[in-house]
Amino acid sequence: MTGKKSPREESLSENDGEACRVHCVHPERVRRAHDEAGSASVAEELAPMFKALGDPTRLRLLLALRGGEMCVCDLAAFLGSSESSVSHHLRHLRQLALVRRRREGQMLFYSLDDDHVEAILKIGLDHRAHSEGRSKR
Repeated sequence: MTGKKSPREESLSENDGEACRVHCVHPERVRRAHDEAGSASVAEELAPMFKALGDPTRLRLLLALRGGEMCVCDLAAFLGSSESSVSHHLRHLRQLALVRRRREGQMLFYSLDDDHVEAILKIGLDHRAHSEGRSKR
């Protein structure tokens, strides 16, 4: 790439803000948005999961579990945190079906709940790598 901006990019500047300059509703796009987003209850059900993913400690726990199951002691050592604190975070993640646990004697092992959780994390990491590439242009 030459670094040259397209006409569309040139027409947008950082000072344009985030709103349209004129009011013009596109009914077909609004209808499509309703179809894609579903009811408000869908967003209310998803929000706690994304809120948990927005917590850096909980996100680090999930990212660590991408490599396989770990016990609470190992996760606490990984974070440099107390086992009590890690257990609290894991309980929350388990309630959201992001992790599952397995008991072996007196040890509790945690892993990602399923492939969907792994996919969410991978997409986030891929997006981060993609965004970093864009910001270097």
